[in-house]
Amino acid sequence: MTNEGNSEGLVIVYTGDGKGKTTAALGLCLRAVGHGNKVRIIQFIKSDWPYGEREGLGRLAPEVELDIRGAGCIGILGDDLPIETHRNAARQAMAEAETAVGSGRYNMVILDEVHIATHYQLIAVDDLLSLIRNKSAGLTLVMTGRYADRRIIDEADLVTEMKEIKHPYRSGRKAKKGVDY
Repeated sequence: MTNEGNSEGLVIVYTGDGKGKTTAALGLCLRAVGHGNKVRIIQFIKSDWPYGEREGLGRLAPEVELDIRGAGCIGILGDDLPIETHRNAARQAMAEAETAVGSGRYNMVILDEVHIATHYQLIAVDDLLSLIRNKSAGLTLVMTGRYADRRIIDEADLVTEMKEIKHPYRSGRKAKKGVDY
């Protein structure tokens, strides 16, 4: 594990209703890999749907490890799964997050869409706060998703809120491969 010149990790939150939260986190991932760091990404909501970051991140192995733990986009895109299915998937993702954060193997751990999981009460905010407070000093923990809880924001070192100004979806355009997924 390389951590040269960077002994203090950060807690970073990307939230808000605008596009770009996961994209920003993946930009940090790319930067970290460029400096020889190991990154673990755990996706809380996304499932095995074929999206570009999954394929692209596979090309960064073994420096980047991706765990897709979600049961799908809760409450949208025709989701008709029982809440307990989503809750079980989020609990498994949280267990993976605890293992990754405590392992000492990574310089950065990204919890993608974790704020959606807390918002829908799939996992407890207190469990996420505990994870933050118990991380090693050198680990950077990045968390994405709409609806970041105020307690998480207060605990973080860096918080960016993405705000939608304009989006092609609003004018009836469909999601674009390579841009939206």
